[in-house]
Amino acid sequence: MLLRMIDTPDSGASGPTWSFAGACEPADYPAVGVLGVPGVQHAGGTGRTLCGIRGRYLRRFLNLFEPQYPGSCHKCRALAEAAPSRPCGQERLHDLLLRDADDAPLRTDLLAALRRGASIAIWITGPTTDLQSHTRLDLMTEEAGPAAEALAAVGRSVTLARVEDADRQYLVVLPPDGRARIARGAVVPAPAAGR
Repeated sequence: MLLRMIDTPDSGASGPTWSFAGACEPADYPAVGVLGVPGVQHAGGTGRTLCGIRGRYLRRFLNLFEPQYPGSCHKCRALAEAAPSRPCGQERLHDLLLRDADDAPLRTDLLAALRRGASIAIWITGPTTDLQSHTRLDLMTEEAGPAAEALAAVGRSVTLARVEDADRQYLVVLPPDGRARIARGAVVPAPAAGR
């Protein structure tokens, strides 16, 4: 399972400085190695690397390909850097919620927060039992029940997203074959240093 934490530009700056267009991300690829060639990382594509090595010789790593890594394949580096950018995490989650969540006040508020550049603290897919600790359902004060029910109804795998915006956090539960459920609660401030 690849876990990607999404960074958000400083949304505390004065004025409307954040936008989907300005937050596009470079394309990313899984890092792969070639059997018998240690120390060189390639960018994985569909059944082959970007430079053309076929799948049966490949070993997938648990990290993303880093073009600037000293041991990266030069051809994969050039192709990965030339690849078109993709929408930022906020835009991808926004569009997914437009499609897969019922129109309701919480969805409207979350969509607005995403358009402002709210931080995606986590967006992960995996076994339901392994993701329970990431839900923070105990901190949700609105619609926690339906989110918990959706999580409990999922058999094996679920996608969770937790979005933090100023003084609120949102939990999105995305079952593989159902409508997204959204819950909201207050953001718990980090403990003060030295206490």
